[in-house]
Amino acid sequence: MDLTNLKELLTEDDAVSPVIGVILMVAITVILAAVIASFVLGLGDTASQSNPQASFSWDYEANSTLAGLGKGMDGNLTITHDGGDSITAQELYIRGNWDASDPPGNGQWNNMPGSSVSGGSDVSAGQSIDPGVGSAYDLRVIYETQEGDTSATLAEDTGPDA
Repeated sequence: MDLTNLKELLTEDDAVSPVIGVILMVAITVILAAVIASFVLGLGDTASQSNPQASFSWDYEANSTLAGLGKGMDGNLTITHDGGDSITAQELYIRGNWDASDPPGNGQWNNMPGSSVSGGSDVSAGQSIDPGVGSAYDLRVIYETQEGDTSATLAEDTGPDA
């Protein structure tokens, strides 16, 4: 074996650079294609949409004067937004079993009894509603976008007789 051929074999690196260059170009092309495809398909928008984070407190008080009205209401429930994100009133609903013969409206926050919030305004910390309910209520505060494509339960509570 000739020693000069062995030295040339060890010091020659012409084939390494083109191979690494091709691998890097393919990797960059794949990454760019994935990023462009995610935005074209709308995946980039859904990743940024998230449900609001808010806390609600529930306070039920039995009330004998409501029981005499004959609508199945025997108490007063106060649902208060305690903190977190402000939420548009048209996107906030109270749904579930009212345990009363006359549940209020469509359950939208701004249509509820005792609500001080009008149509397009926000429900923020400190605001509350006071729907009359029966003692066996089972309710949830639900966030639902106006388009109706996203919804989430933010809080839930049951009455003392549920």
